Amino acid sequence: MKRLLSIVFAGLVVLSTGAGAVDLDPARLKLASANVLVLDAAADRQLYSKAADEVTPIASVTKLMTAMVVLDAQQSMDDVLDIETADYDFLKNSSSRLRAGTTLTRREMLRLALMSSENRAAASLARHFPGGTQAFVTAMNFKAASLGLTHTHYSDPTGLSPSNVSTASDLARLVQAAAEYPLIREFTTTPSYQVEMDTGRLLGFNNSNALVKKQDWDITLQKTGYIREAGKCVVMLVNIASKPFVIVLLDSLGKYTRFADAQRVKHWIETGESLALAPVRAARAVKVRAASHLHSRTHGTLRPRLVKTSQKR
Repeated sequence: MKRLLSIVFAGLVVLSTGAGAVDLDPARLKLASANVLVLDAAADRQLYSKAADEVTPIASVTKLMTAMVVLDAQQSMDDVLDIETADYDFLKNSSSRLRAGTTLTRREMLRLALMSSENRAAASLARHFPGGTQAFVTAMNFKAASLGLTHTHYSDPTGLSPSNVSTASDLARLVQAAAEYPLIREFTTTPSYQVEMDTGRLLGFNNSNALVKKQDWDITLQKTGYIREAGKCVVMLVNIASKPFVIVLLDSLGKYTRFADAQRVKHWIETGESLALAPVRAARAVKVRAASHLHSRTHGTLRPRLVKTSQKR
């Protein structure tokens, strides 16, 4: 009888704990991303993993570390920084609206780097670090080591280099560390900003993660990334049924796969069931270690002023 009561009581505890205590069978969750980790952040417990310890390029997810190093340096956020041609991307030729000569405060450079994954803003932040870009990258790797990210290495502050690598497991730790910084939480979840140029022209910058605008998502922190070698990536700290979860999705095929995978994870946590997985290629595409085909496009004029238009709360 005592044993029966214990079993019944245990069952009641499981049912009463809400999200994360549903019968979460990992076998029911079908995801297209190559490297995945889903973590119950409150309990520090892995709920799902898939090649989570495989080292892989991480693209602009790098910018979470970039932001932490900037904020740890405690330089004035009101200092005015400039964009130089040295900040241009000659590796992937990615586009940017920040032309050489553009000036912004360190705060706004950081905002654009995190919100819209602005590569020139990230490069400028590193260049204005004491000792310059190389000292900044050294600080990034030192910070990674201090956080116990043993399979993480950085070669540049933007993530454009495929030598910036990590694992899903390490990135889950990185997300939790970055969430300790209020500005990183704020800037990564800001849906959009408009840049007002001296001429009065407005240029819009949008968050690279469309999920921050969706009412059914409560995102505390996020960062996307993409280069050809890394595939489509996204990392998030989200609240689902009032509980925090870390979701790491790396190397997704297709434009929307990472976000569809995120929706599947959310549904699985809420219900214990998985949404249907769209058909994928039988043979996964080989990661191509070649330069991006994107062409650089520069617009606008000098000395823009950022005007806040909306912010997720």
